[in-house]
Amino acid sequence: MLERAILEAALEQLGTVGWNGLTMEGVAAGAQTGKAAVYRRWPSKEDLVADALRSGLPPLDHAPDTGSLREDLLALCRMLRDAMRSRPGNAVRSVIHECDQAQAERFQSVIIDVVVEPVVKLIREIATRGIQRGEVRPEAANGYVFDALPAMMMYRTKMYGCEWDDPDLEALVDQLMLPLLRRDGT
Repeated sequence: MLERAILEAALEQLGTVGWNGLTMEGVAAGAQTGKAAVYRRWPSKEDLVADALRSGLPPLDHAPDTGSLREDLLALCRMLRDAMRSRPGNAVRSVIHECDQAQAERFQSVIIDVVVEPVVKLIREIATRGIQRGEVRPEAANGYVFDALPAMMMYRTKMYGCEWDDPDLEALVDQLMLPLLRRDGT
């Protein structure tokens, strides 16, 4: 119970004051406990934040199946956008935006394990179904294509502050993913 409160307080701090403003004291206050209770479980801010991100991000464990490649990709993009807008998603964005290179390396495995790899797996499932329906070129189902969607979403979020409203998601799917995957390139 206390551990969960501390992790939630860490996510709250990241979302409100960001990585640079997060302190173990602030997390302890948010969890209504003492600083020693936080340090007993997590010896560093990095350890605490890594566990908070791991435990807080919503699971990306099912690929949408609407029967249409485009609609499946759009539904997946909406799931990703909603995850990015969640409190843990805001925490991830804070970490990505504010950490220096050494700190970012500490979180790279968390982001890859909890965000990137699950998303790539879901895109692979969508593409495989698209191949079976004749919508996707089999040779297009490869790691570079699967990486394109999460990479573009993270890049445009970080570099341009994109919030991924529905027209942005439709453009991403229609102008990037469908030309990469479809037999006719459209």
